[in-house]
Formats: sequence, C-alpha cells, structure tokens
Amino acid sequence: MSRQFFFFDQPRRFVVGTVGEPGDRVFFLQVSDNGRVVSVALEKTQVSVLAERMEQLLSDVASRAGEVLASDVAPDTSPLENPIDEEFRVAAMALAYDADSNLVVIEAQAASEDSEVAEATLLEDVEDGPDALRVRLAQQAALEFIARARRVVAAGRPPCPLCNQPLDPSGHVCPRHNGYRRQI
Repeated sequence: MSRQFFFFDQPRRFVVGTVGEPGDRVFFLQVSDNGRVVSVALEKTQVSVLAERMEQLLSDVASRAGEVLASDVAPDTSPLENPIDEEFRVAAMALAYDADSNLVVIEAQAASEDSEVAEATLLEDVEDGPDALRVRLAQQAALEFIARARRVVAAGRPPCPLCNQPLDPSGHVCPRHNGYRRQI
C-alpha cells in the first residue's frame, strides 16, 4: 500500500497538546513549518514514553561527549495550531540520533494490517507501508518538546495512590479495594 509520508527537518514547532477536558482528552503530536501543519493522534502513555526515551537518548549523547544535559528549558506554552486535523492515529514510534548532523529523529507511524511490514518500515524510506510522520530536531528543540510533554501529561487527572489509575472527581472503582468505589 502506498503511504503518505510527512517529513520535517528542524521545523519551526514540534509540540504535544490536547483537545478536550481531563479524562476525555485526545493527545496530538503537532508539527508546523512553512505554512504546513500536521497533527497525529496518540495515547497519553505514548507521549510519556516518548519524552522519557528522548531524554535518555539526549542524556546518553551528552555523557558520551562529556557534556551535561541542559535542565533549565522553557517549554512552548502556546496552544496547538488550527486546524487540528488528525492525519492518523499513532501505532508505533521510533527514536534515533543522527550523529552526523547532531539531530534527534522521531518517527510516528500509523497502524498497519501487517505488523512485520510496519516494523520493517520504521525509520526507512520506502514507498509502501503505513502512513508516517518523521521529524528531525536539534537538541534544544528536543529538550523543549520533553519539557512541554511532561507538563501536558501532568495536567491530567491525578493517579490513585493505590492502583495508579486516573481518579475522576467522583472517584473510581479501585481494583485494590476489591471493586468498591474509592472517593477522593
């Protein structure tokens, strides 16, 4: 299947944001540059894992170079740009570091009927496969993404101290309470 491939090399903006209220939010990765805006939907856990892995990657690169990773980064706090049209829902992601250009490479890929084909196309330039978004970022832009991602994830519902599931204002059915409703 021919795929739609969105490529951005050091875009003006690469952010994560949400639409909706906590408990009913949709998370988006959004890239914008030169009048183009591409948004892909993903899960909160995918955002969290991407930020965590990206920070680990940058930390490893910095330690190999004998440097210290910057920690005083101000995240982009502007809302997502309109229009927010979901190109696809992210099923798989890949993260790499291009040492020749000192850029972080992030790829988000749509679901595919054939998981082996999908896995083989991650970070590959092929014509067939699931739709994909590939972004190359400078380290500073990657650090800004991490800071914003953490802030967006933390803005949701607090976790239950017993089961770590999100708490609703009315409480939730906690498995650690044998199915009884836990109030906050």
